[in-house]
Amino acid sequence: MSEKVRCSWANPKNPLYIRYHDEEWGVPVHDDHKLFEMLILESFQAGLSWECILNKQEAFRRAFDGFDLATVCTYGDEKIAELGQNSDIVRNRLKIKAAVNNAQIFRTIQQEWGSFDNYLWHWTEGQVVYETGKVSSELSDAVSKDLKHRGMKFVGTVIVYSYLQAVGVINSHEETCFCRQDN
Repeated sequence: MSEKVRCSWANPKNPLYIRYHDEEWGVPVHDDHKLFEMLILESFQAGLSWECILNKQEAFRRAFDGFDLATVCTYGDEKIAELGQNSDIVRNRLKIKAAVNNAQIFRTIQQEWGSFDNYLWHWTEGQVVYETGKVSSELSDAVSKDLKHRGMKFVGTVIVYSYLQAVGVINSHEETCFCRQDN
């Protein structure tokens, strides 16, 4: 039996990373809870590797109350300080504060659009974009610009592009990858 060919970035020595690549990355997500979790995790990735964040995902879930949007929106200085002392997650105070800020804006977008899913997928009229070899695009530029205009932090075009890949708006599996799908 031959080994599955995966995208070159998928570390074969990390079972968590392989599972993420095989089962989650590039798969369209329409659940607002998961879209929120991934947005927060991607914002924490800024300047770090996704593998680092993925390895801490369960700790992030515990620290951020299961990424319950209503709860994260209410975090005050005490909770922010507590998160800043949690060695199981990335303890960057600016990113922690941004997570709370971004949660509040995420909720506002939900109220405006009916769901964050409606907002996010309207950019492509509900269609998956198939492209590889990029770290940003006109799409990520536009989404990033809009999120920043709304007041979100740590949502530059590269982070947004990674987010769009993670939640399946953009499918970037390499041509030789067994997960590759063509439109």
